[in-house]
Amino acid sequence: MDVRRIVCYSGRVQGVGFRFSTEKLARGFEITGTVQNLSDGRVKLVAQGNAQEVDRFLLALSQVMDRNIQDCQSEEVPPCEAIEDFRIVY
Repeated sequence: MDVRRIVCYSGRVQGVGFRFSTEKLARGFEITGTVQNLSDGRVKLVAQGNAQEVDRFLLALSQVMDRNIQDCQSEEVPPCEAIEDFRIVY
């Protein structure tokens, strides 16, 4: 079953390669989505795919970027067919 999760990360998440690390990490998972900086200093991540694969990706990301993440807020929304790959949004 496919899910779509929106996660907003706060902490020292901008200017540290968070988006690039996320995009590179996503290549190892069967997911689609986006990652982008927000004007309030947070990073917004949208990850879509099989629920277990999305969970595995988010866990791996939290382990890789642990020292930079102070907090994260997550919500699950209906999947969107328009997302075809994983990319950085500028």
